[in-house]
Amino acid sequence: MTPGSTSVTHGDLDAALRRLLAASGRDDAPAFRAELDAVEPALAAASEPRWAAWRHALDARRGLVDGDRDATAAAVRAARAALGTCRPSASTALVLAYLAHVEAAADHLDAAMLLAIDASLLTEQLTPPDAEVPRALHQAHLWLSLTLTALDLEELALDQAEQGYRIADALPDLADRWQLLRLCAQQSTELAQTLRRRGDVARSRELAENALARATDARELGFEPDPDDLDRLDVVQAWALVCHDDLDDALGPLRRVHRRVHRTGSTWLRGYTDLALARLLGRLSQLHSGGGHGEEAADLLVDAAGAFAATADRRRYRQCLLELGQATAAMGRPAEALHWLDAYRADTGQAHARSRELWAEMFVRRSRLREAERQAAVLRRHALEDPLTGLGNRRSAERRLSGLRLGGEPLSLAVVDVDRFKEVNDDTSHSHGDEVLRRVAALLREHSRVGDEVYRWAGDEFLVVLPTATQSQALAAVERLRAAVADADWRDLPLTEPITVSIGVATAPAAADDAAAPAGWRSLFDTADLHLFSAKRGGRNRVRAPGLVDGGVDGALDGGAGHGGVDAATPVDGAASEGTSA
Repeated sequence: MTPGSTSVTHGDLDAALRRLLAASGRDDAPAFRAELDAVEPALAAASEPRWAAWRHALDARRGLVDGDRDATAAAVRAARAALGTCRPSASTALVLAYLAHVEAAADHLDAAMLLAIDASLLTEQLTPPDAEVPRALHQAHLWLSLTLTALDLEELALDQAEQGYRIADALPDLADRWQLLRLCAQQSTELAQTLRRRGDVARSRELAENALARATDARELGFEPDPDDLDRLDVVQAWALVCHDDLDDALGPLRRVHRRVHRTGSTWLRGYTDLALARLLGRLSQLHSGGGHGEEAADLLVDAAGAFAATADRRRYRQCLLELGQATAAMGRPAEALHWLDAYRADTGQAHARSRELWAEMFVRRSRLREAERQAAVLRRHALEDPLTGLGNRRSAERRLSGLRLGGEPLSLAVVDVDRFKEVNDDTSHSHGDEVLRRVAALLREHSRVGDEVYRWAGDEFLVVLPTATQSQALAAVERLRAAVADADWRDLPLTEPITVSIGVATAPAAADDAAAPAGWRSLFDTADLHLFSAKRGGRNRVRAPGLVDGGVDGALDGGAGHGGVDAATPVDGAASEGTSA
C-alpha cells in the first residue's frame, strides 16, 4: 500500500495495523514511522468509527516516539472521544489496551490503569464460555499484559498473557500463537526474577520452568519469527535458566545473543539484553569473588538504563537505577551508589508505590465485580429464556403481560400450537421434534410485525403479543404467521406430512371502544386459548377468533372449509369494520 491509494480495503488496513502493532511491540521506531506514514492516507479516508479511533491511537504512539508529550496527550483524548462512538467489540478492547500501553509508556500511570480496567472489563464481556472469539481479542490481552507489566502488576500481566495464549491457541495463525507463547515465557521469567528478589525461590523456579516450557513450545511451532523477536526469545530463555539456578548453562547462550543483538537489534532489545546479562553477572559475582563480573554488570546496567530512557520504558529505567545503586554499594563505592539511588528516588517514591497498590486492588475488585455481574446476567437470562428456541419463556411472558395495562389502547394475544406435534415425536424422534420447534419459533419471529413479541409458552405452544393491534389487524398478522409455517420447506426432516399451526386470537379493545374489555390478561389469554381449541377441532392449520356476525355473537369464526386461513367473512385487512361481515 502506498500513500494516496485510491482503493484500500479493510483487509489492507487490518494488515497494516498488524504490522504497526508488531513494530510497537518491538519498540522499532523507524519501522513504526515508515508504516504509519504509508497507511496514514488510508486511515484518514476510512469512515468507520473504529478506524478513527485507531488513527488517533497511532498518532499518540508517534507523539511518544517523537518525544512530543503534548501531541501524545491530544491524540489520546481524540482516540477516547472516537471510541465513544464505537460499539463494544474486540477491536474496541484492543484500542483501549493499546492506549493504556501508550499512557503507561508516557508515565501517566493513573490514566493507564483506568484504560486497562476498561479494556479488561470489555474482554471479559466478550469471552463467555464456549464462545467464538475474534482475533483482535487475544491482541487486546497481549497489550493489557504489557501495560500491567509497566504498572508493576506482574501477576496480573502473566494472567493476561495466558488468557491471550488460550485464545490464540484456538486460532489457525501460527504467528499469533508464537507471539503469545513468547510473551508468556517473558512474563513468567520476569515474575520469577521479582519473586526471587523477594525471597520466594520455590515459586521463582516454578515460573522459570513454565517459561522454559513455553519457549520450547514456541520453537516447536515451525514458525519463522522476525529476527528481533527470535533474539528476544533467546534472551528470555537464557534468563529463565538464570532464575532456575542454571547459571553456567545460561552464560554462553546469553553472551552469544548479546553480541548478535548489539550488532543488529533495536535500541530497546539491546537494553533488555544488557539487563538480563547484568543480572546473570551479578549473580555470578555473588558466588565467585573476582573475575570482574561485578564491574561488567554495572557497565551493562548503565547501558541498559540509557536504552530504556531512550525508548520511554520508565519502569525498567528505574529498575536499572535501583540495581546500579545496589551493585555499586556491594562493590564498596558508596558515593556512586548514593548517586544512583538519589536518581532512583527522584524518579519514583513511596507515594507512587502506594498508588500502584491501590490501583492493583481496584483492578482486581472491579474485575471480580464485573464477573459477578456477568454471572448474574447469565442467571437472569436462563431464568427468562427458553434454551431450545432462544425465545422468552413462560415466566418472561407472564412478567411482560403483568406490566401491560388493558383498555388504554387495543391489545391482542395469539396462542399458537403446532398441529399433530405428538406424532412428530412418536414417528421420528425427539431431536427432530426439537428441530421443528426451533424452526417454528424462528418463523414466528421472522414474520411477526415490528414490535410484536413471541414467547414459548409451554411444550409446542407459543404466545404472540401484539401491542396496539385491533382484532382485524391481529388476524391479518397471525394469518401471515400461519401461512409462513405452512409454506415452509420441511422436506429435509423425515416427517410424514408438512408442519402446520393452529392459532387462537383474542383482543382487548381500547376502553372507549368496548366497556366489556377483559378484566385482565389471564382472561384475554383464556379467550385466545379457547379459540385455539376451536381451530384444532375445526380441522387445524387455521386461525379462529371471536367476532360479531349479523349482530350476534359468533364464538368461533371458522377458518374456511377444507383449507387453512381465517373465515372469509372475517375482515383481516382493516378495510371493513372490525368483527362485521364483509
